[in-house]
Amino acid sequence: VIDHPKYQESKRIAIFLSMPDEVQTEEIIKDIFKQGKECFIPRYKPQSNHMDMLKLSSAEDISSLALTSWNILQPSDDDTAREEALASGGLDLIFMPGLGFDRKGNRLGRGKGYYDTYLERCMKHPHGKPYTIALAFKEQICESVPVTENDVPIDEILYEDC
Repeated sequence: VIDHPKYQESKRIAIFLSMPDEVQTEEIIKDIFKQGKECFIPRYKPQSNHMDMLKLSSAEDISSLALTSWNILQPSDDDTAREEALASGGLDLIFMPGLGFDRKGNRLGRGKGYYDTYLERCMKHPHGKPYTIALAFKEQICESVPVTENDVPIDEILYEDC
């Protein structure tokens, strides 16, 4: 991931804080700060499909985040001081989670459409749609995954032995 050309050229990167069953992102986050890039993480709004990407100030900033009912660390709802990526310069790259992927770039998420809805908002931003890379285990690569007209394909899927 760290040697990937899109990662190297990106300045503003959104990345998920991994759950135990996902590719672990902690070392990538540390590298984002080590290289002087800007790091944004998701804040999901419950009972909706709305998500914002909010700026982290450092890798250590993660320890100040609240744990949601889904066991995901994210900035609390009353944390209004953080920069939202689309309220400013947009994003260059989004690392995306998922449950399953196919080689055509289709992604099976957790069913709420947060990332697809966010990517639609990105497309309306002057900076445009960021490059998207899904981080997966090879066991998550499927022949095909079900998609709807609202699903936005991933630009690239990285997994072991890909």
